[in-house]
Amino acid sequence: MYEVYPPTLHRIIPQIRTLAEIPRPSGCRKLTGSKNDWRIRIGDYRVLYEIDEKARAVRIMRMRHRREVYRR
Repeated sequence: MYEVYPPTLHRIIPQIRTLAEIPRPSGCRKLTGSKNDWRIRIGDYRVLYEIDEKARAVRIMRMRHRREVYRR
């Protein structure tokens, strides 16, 4: 399992906070096979999230290293 080091964490947290205002920033990708799931890339890390249009909410599902994020 990979640890998230503080310099990386300082890059990830602001990006997650920005999702509240801009749920589909440039560079985001829709996950195949899902209706509301998206991902953003931050270096070697991926943040998977869901956009709920009705509730006007963004739910963070996972934030992990790219090697681990898509595993169940």
